[in-house]
Amino acid sequence: MKNKSNRLAAHMLIAMVAGIAAGIGLMILRENVGADSNLWLAINRIFFQDITAEGAENAIGLFYIGGQLFVKSLQLVIVPMVFTSIVMAIGAISDASTLGRISVKTIGWFLCTSIIALVLAGAVGLGLYRAGVFSVTVENVAASTGSTGANPLNVILNIIPSNMIATFGVNTGVLSVIFIAIVIGLGIKDKGKDSVIYRFCEEASDVIVKFLNFVVSKVGPIAIFMLLSRTFATYGIHYLRSAMAYVIVTVALLLAYLFIVYPLIVALTTKKNPFIYIKKIFKVIVFGFSTSSSAATLPLNLDTNTKELGVDNQIASFVLPFGMTINMDGTAIMQVVATLFLAAVGGYEIGIGQLVLIMVLALIASVGTPASPGAGAVILFTILAGAGITGDAVMMGYTLILAINRPIEMLVTSLNCVGDSLTSIAVAKSEGKLDEDIFNS
Repeated sequence: MKNKSNRLAAHMLIAMVAGIAAGIGLMILRENVGADSNLWLAINRIFFQDITAEGAENAIGLFYIGGQLFVKSLQLVIVPMVFTSIVMAIGAISDASTLGRISVKTIGWFLCTSIIALVLAGAVGLGLYRAGVFSVTVENVAASTGSTGANPLNVILNIIPSNMIATFGVNTGVLSVIFIAIVIGLGIKDKGKDSVIYRFCEEASDVIVKFLNFVVSKVGPIAIFMLLSRTFATYGIHYLRSAMAYVIVTVALLLAYLFIVYPLIVALTTKKNPFIYIKKIFKVIVFGFSTSSSAATLPLNLDTNTKELGVDNQIASFVLPFGMTINMDGTAIMQVVATLFLAAVGGYEIGIGQLVLIMVLALIASVGTPASPGAGAVILFTILAGAGITGDAVMMGYTLILAINRPIEMLVTSLNCVGDSLTSIAVAKSEGKLDEDIFNS
């Protein structure tokens, strides 16, 4: 089992490195020959074109098709996997006080890691903002017209759905699915594992696991190469120049939080070797980076935490799906830095009071961010509207971020997934349900 896991991690790492290298090479080729040249148009039409886009009727888009089929295969089981995991996790805990304690610890850890992320991003971002690092002029970018602001507190209204059947028909209502699963899990607690609903969920979970094991192990590395090479190949370098300060600062903070702060928390709270943790969770980092979707990474995250990190299955099955929905440390960091960058572009003065407001809005908005590619940058508009940071220059800068944010969103996803894993380990350790022999093996 261990050798199989190591092989999968190695294959994913090779696919990631090869995909990024190929993508950067193709990006350089695109810049040299020109995005409108016949050579690049032919390459794009055969390999990278989004075949669903207008005007792409004659495109082949091999890498687009391969990547999308893989992601759709993972998205196919998101709702049933989240539902069955939480129903079984809650239904199997006979002691109500234990369930309440686990829930409080989980939410407490989510808040703790999110606040640390926000404070780090706010302190560094405000310092660089005042130093003039973000003072750039955004040119040659059309203003954004496709996004609208919304009150971040709408996330509270969306917890309880008005139509249960409709909720199970889409992947964007995972928070509502979790609510329904909790209600049903609590409803079958008296019967526990003898309940018909529990046995149904158990059978469904077994089918889901077998399907996902095949998709991830057999198709995953090839799909990772396709997704990454296409992402970088279709990029324009001229976009990066204007937002280089935002890109560098955000990436540096995300990497520092991922490889310094998280390992420190593991060492301090569990007394475990953080290097062992990073080594075992690394394939989750690679997978999250490649797919840019916390939801798509959830199956691998669950498997890694239970089978390689020694987290009790009941704990992991409750914490990880819940965290996928509301625990967004990486998203919060990105949104704070992006808001400060756009405030500088628009000429707004940001003080401590405004920074605190931005951080609170980022915390609330990140909770309601769908676990799907590109969602964080779209939700960013809500924070801008709530903080009163608007205007033509800001909208042009916002459009720029939408254009160049995919690589950052990829790293953000890795951070979000590791944050969920960290919480599951911390909660399991506090409950005496962390198998230390498995963790140290």
